[in-house]
Amino acid sequence: MLDVRRLRLLRELARRGTIAAVAEALAFSPSAVSQQLAVLEREAGLPLLERTGRRVRLTPTGQNLVRHAEAVLERLEQADADLAEARGGLAGALRIGAFPTATRAIVPAALVALARRHPGLEPMVSETDPAAVAHALRAGDLDVALIHAYDFVPAPPEPGLTTQPLYRESMYLAAPAGTAAGAAAAAATAPGPGPDQGAVLRAHADAPWITATHGTLCHAMALRACQAAGFTPRIRHRVDEFPTVLALVAAGQGVAVVPQLGVTGPADPAVSLTRLLMERRTQVAFRSGAAAHPAVAAFGAALRAAVPPELATPTSSA
Repeated sequence: MLDVRRLRLLRELARRGTIAAVAEALAFSPSAVSQQLAVLEREAGLPLLERTGRRVRLTPTGQNLVRHAEAVLERLEQADADLAEARGGLAGALRIGAFPTATRAIVPAALVALARRHPGLEPMVSETDPAAVAHALRAGDLDVALIHAYDFVPAPPEPGLTTQPLYRESMYLAAPAGTAAGAAAAAATAPGPGPDQGAVLRAHADAPWITATHGTLCHAMALRACQAAGFTPRIRHRVDEFPTVLALVAAGQGVAVVPQLGVTGPADPAVSLTRLLMERRTQVAFRSGAAAHPAVAAFGAALRAAVPPELATPTSSA
């Protein structure tokens, strides 16, 4: 009989690529991971791994077993959801991942509603970049999370995870007010049926740029949007918090692309905001099979009720 815990290790190896990465994610030693995978090979009676130098890759049999593992793990999530429903009354920890703007603008109101309806539930929020969410969910470090995708950085399907749309928000080009480049960007949006996004961005091609840190989706979004407009931005600052980004823009330190939730609050006269055609789309993510889990469903409902009315709903997209 195949061991589910070892199947999970094999699934993680297929996703993370190296035994060292699996060990780090699941708090094992690399030797322990190797030993468990060796036991799984003996249980299967066929080679599951091929070693090429220092790297390990799955054989066709191993890849096929991963597909079965995904189905088994999904059914286990469904079983856990059924048991939670049968117990009645939500209680215990709910580990939540969220990116900073959602943590500030959406999550607090959702937690208030959740506490009112389910006082026995203990939500635990961790700020998590969407790029790290899939691994954290599959490893069991999170139960539910908010992720986002941009027009230039679509979110690829993640095996073992399910997502539900939550809201859409506009994107803005933030530039120091009163600069020549800011005036050129504003002029690009004035005539015609809508803003020429490429013209808006190209107006700042020679300016220093402020982006998120390398490896985040926000960084990739800014880079690809500029490249689509015909240039590569000259990055001066790398900052993840949008209030700090806007403070740097106001100080004349560069320009940046920021989402709608990043520009809430009193308008800063030192910052010129130009709406772009791009959007950021936020989704709720959880392990496949967990949609019916009462805690996951309750938090999803609380999130939807907490979305500000000025944000576009997914069903309103063209």
